[in-house]
Amino acid sequence: MPNEIVRRRRGLMLVLSSPSGAGKTTLTRLLTRDDPDVELSVSWTTRPPRPNEIDGVHYVFVDQDAFRAKRADNGFLEWAEVHDFLYGSPREPVMSALDKGRDVIFDIDWQGAQQLTNSAQADVVKVFILPPSMTELRRRLESRASDDHTVIKKRMTNAYSEISRWDGYDYVLLNEDLDACYRQLQSIVAAERLRRQRQPWLPGYVLRLLQEDT
Repeated sequence: MPNEIVRRRRGLMLVLSSPSGAGKTTLTRLLTRDDPDVELSVSWTTRPPRPNEIDGVHYVFVDQDAFRAKRADNGFLEWAEVHDFLYGSPREPVMSALDKGRDVIFDIDWQGAQQLTNSAQADVVKVFILPPSMTELRRRLESRASDDHTVIKKRMTNAYSEISRWDGYDYVLLNEDLDACYRQLQSIVAAERLRRQRQPWLPGYVLRLLQEDT
């Protein structure tokens, strides 16, 4: 039908933030695995890759000169310095995905979340993940066996600052039970997709309804 309305929604930017070890990376992996409409924003970073990380999949690993050149060219939606390394979310692939009705998930800290809000508030949904306790958070960091004692100590110190930013988020989830936390995250995504502002086809559809003869 030539006048048929295409019911395609606009995608959303889903921000997941937490202190290191609270579970945001695991939740991100689960959501991108299970939901075909969600893709990961692959950040650029100046930190060295960990043994199990693949360039272009987990991060795009670059030196500081390359990062700063892209930043100067307004190539990042957000960027931040975390644990002495630079991280940034590239602009073009994210905006392209949103226009196609796909959701993009961001595994970023509160600094990046605030920058996204300032630049694209209507597209952003922010979720903060809390650990069940600081003792459990330390245990999770130590169980990784990928960071030395100095790094773990610094991450624990930063965790207090990061958790204090919890009230700047739309939703706050307690990751006491991973399965339960994941189900709650899925519910948030489902509800946010139905927001009126993400349904650009609705005004035309409602207008046609009101013009129908009964």
